[in-house]
Amino acid sequence: MVWVPLRSTRTDRRAPLHAAPARCTTMSLEWLLDWSWSLDGLRDFIATGIQSFRDCDTSALAAVACLLLLFVWYCYHVGREQPRAYPTVNALMQSAEANGVQNGFVYCHSPECVRCAHHDGLNQKLYHNLQEYAKRYSWSGMGRIHKGIREQGRYLNSRPSIQKPEVFFLPDLPTMPYFSRDAQKHDVELLERNFQTILCEFETLYKAFSNCSLPQGWKMNSTPSGEWFTFYLVNQGMCVPRNCRRCPRTYRLLGSLRTCIGNNVFGNACISVLSPGTVIAEHYGPTNIRIRCHLGLKTPSNCELVVGGEPQCWAEGRCLLFDDSFLHTAFHEGPPEEGPRVVFMVDLWHPNVAAAERQALDFIFAPGR
Repeated sequence: MVWVPLRSTRTDRRAPLHAAPARCTTMSLEWLLDWSWSLDGLRDFIATGIQSFRDCDTSALAAVACLLLLFVWYCYHVGREQPRAYPTVNALMQSAEANGVQNGFVYCHSPECVRCAHHDGLNQKLYHNLQEYAKRYSWSGMGRIHKGIREQGRYLNSRPSIQKPEVFFLPDLPTMPYFSRDAQKHDVELLERNFQTILCEFETLYKAFSNCSLPQGWKMNSTPSGEWFTFYLVNQGMCVPRNCRRCPRTYRLLGSLRTCIGNNVFGNACISVLSPGTVIAEHYGPTNIRIRCHLGLKTPSNCELVVGGEPQCWAEGRCLLFDDSFLHTAFHEGPPEEGPRVVFMVDLWHPNVAAAERQALDFIFAPGR
């Protein structure tokens, strides 16, 4: 014997609403007790479902169908896209090297270069790094960094043209094109005491130029006129092992400096050579959290550094400190027989960046982050 579910009459379906709960409860029990997997029961079930769809509004069904089609199309479109990696700060800063450009002194106009075109997601990435640092350590002392990241766009866009760091601006730091030697007295004196050591290692390196146009380890930078060569020991926070092995005493000296930036992308140490007749185009540095130190190794006549419109001359065995987030340029207009202008360049912390802030900035702007 096959049991089939009891069918409700048309009168039952039109019963008053106040009787619906009791009727539904009774029908549910009868349905569970009387139901069997018969073809008649399945047919009635499908017929009831079709009738309920017929009773619905046609325009509502069409709207639902359109939404479903749009959702399917969106899923298909997103699924076909290749995953895009988030560019790190270091990658953004180094993207110009693909076109033979170094240190941002010539604008490469690449959409991936943070120095040439601000990346829309960079501030969010920096804020995420700051939050990660605060979770590991503390928010204590992070007020200026938090303020700087939160309002970075306003700071960079509203800065006067004389000072426009292209990557990160830390607010409330004293602003001046040049710094006195006392700003980082210990490191300045240490560098000057080792002037002869650095000069001797440079002269050994420079002998290789007689054998080929660009010896291994040297980089030629783009300039409007003349030639500008650099030999990096530390390039954007990354040590260059092969070059360091060729200048072992100079490299060890970097480890003795108290304020050398060596753990984030704003830290560099190199020998910089300008041949006679060279002009470096005006440009801005990436940040105001550092001061750039030039130790004069060879300083012919008619060589000048101009920062924020103020000219200064290098002197052999002496350090010159300046804020390279100001508009600056350099040139060598001396006679060819006097040879190149040579300085040892190293990036030091701005003296008004606190120790806690330095630790956080090293974390936020770590190379490859």
